[in-house]
Amino acid sequence: METHPELEILLKYFPNLSADQCHQFEMLGPLYHEWNGKINVISRKDIGELYVRHILHSLAVARIIHFKPGTTLLDVGTGGGFPGIPLAILFPDCRFHLIDSIGKKIRVVEEVAKAIRLNNVSASQTRVEDIREKYDFIISRAVTAFPDFVKMVRKNVSAQSKNALPNGILYLKGGDFGDELLPFRSTAELFDLSGIFPESFFETKKLIFLPIR
Repeated sequence: METHPELEILLKYFPNLSADQCHQFEMLGPLYHEWNGKINVISRKDIGELYVRHILHSLAVARIIHFKPGTTLLDVGTGGGFPGIPLAILFPDCRFHLIDSIGKKIRVVEEVAKAIRLNNVSASQTRVEDIREKYDFIISRAVTAFPDFVKMVRKNVSAQSKNALPNGILYLKGGDFGDELLPFRSTAELFDLSGIFPESFFETKKLIFLPIR
């Protein structure tokens, strides 16, 4: 079977994708290009690098933890669906709730999920301050300074853990943010994504894991 060229970068790191997952990932390229022409959810300079800068970046979480079936995740400030949609494809037995305060971005999330028949995703136009439900993990791509984010979402982490890592926050961030981690230096783990993905985009990218007990 011929491999879709943009899929090769994903298969390099996730070689066990099923045929259905490969098809879903293949569909993301045309769908996001189409929606970006109507609603700018991905920057113009990034849309050509969708598979590395958005999809593979989102999947970095899966190199740190393999979520058990039944795990629940809240994606805060999802934008056009990152990291939630790629992770939902990879973990079809987990439940993902994607939220953003901007309605047109949530419309893109809903339409993309529907087009690729992603049945484990729900999406809401709302602010995390208004979410009362509990989840195993809160995931996000750098929506604000990390201490502020922790304050907003701490209430949403369930007390009962079932995965190899305790429940908490998985936060993708780039650049120099050492000061933001000072309040959590005894509890947070920092993963350098350049050690996971050698592509130049990941040189300054990190994943913060903060258990919430």
